[in-house]
Amino acid sequence: MKTKYFAQLVALSALWGASFMLIRIASPLLGPNVLAALRIGVATLTLAVLMRVMRHRWPIGHWRELALLGALSVAFPFLLFAWAALQLPAGYSALLNCTAVVFGIFAAAWMKEDTLTLRKIIGCICGLVGVALIVGLGPIHPTRPVILAALTCTVASACYGISTPLMKRAISRMQPLEIAAGIHAVSLVMLLPGAVWSWPQANFTPVALAAVAVMGVVTSGLAYWLHIRLMVHVSPVAAMSPTFMIPVFGVTWGHLFLGEQLSTGIYAGGALVLLASALVTGFNPWQKWLDAVDAKP
Repeated sequence: MKTKYFAQLVALSALWGASFMLIRIASPLLGPNVLAALRIGVATLTLAVLMRVMRHRWPIGHWRELALLGALSVAFPFLLFAWAALQLPAGYSALLNCTAVVFGIFAAAWMKEDTLTLRKIIGCICGLVGVALIVGLGPIHPTRPVILAALTCTVASACYGISTPLMKRAISRMQPLEIAAGIHAVSLVMLLPGAVWSWPQANFTPVALAAVAVMGVVTSGLAYWLHIRLMVHVSPVAAMSPTFMIPVFGVTWGHLFLGEQLSTGIYAGGALVLLASALVTGFNPWQKWLDAVDAKP
């Protein structure tokens, strides 16, 4: 993998690393239904503006495919993670989100969009162990709501993993911006009834609305567009590698902006996560140098 693509995957991780913290802030105030719909609505508006500026047409003829992609990659995960945030700390959700790579690897192999190799399996194991060290999961009382929330996060992650190879196929028929705008638009339609029903109970505080604005414009609208653009150049499994690095940046943002303490587990876990990302993506920063050495007479 080229260095620029790996750097863009890291940048995506940095953007998405803040999402779980923002969801944890906004969901108790707005409620899962309203939060998910508002986030998707702001993202749809952002992408619609880009579609207009860049003179793209809406891919209406592919609405069935976009509906499936939207349900798996936007509507269900956004709603499920927002619901789980009522019970689980952000770190737990971020850890469980990493299972998306495991689901995605097997889904991509089954759909013949990628190959299942020992290196990628080892990368998944390293990533999960690294994330566990970073998050520093402690004992949590396994109440029914907590268990249900954890299962909800796992289902949301499975949706992400299954949708990635399907998204790779869609790129051959539509432009990345068209896909990003289309999946958010159809997802908004799916979640709008629930949001209308829950609207009277929502508490529209400035903090909650600010969190929605950041998630809608940056971590959903722009980030999804960048993510789909990257999938043109990398494999589906490599495109999911930011999932491993999200908790790394989540901890970093917590330290920088909230004063949370770092530990040796964070450094060890971060090293494992970076190794996992390199294994899954096939990124090797020394490859050009090694190729040049091999080419010498």
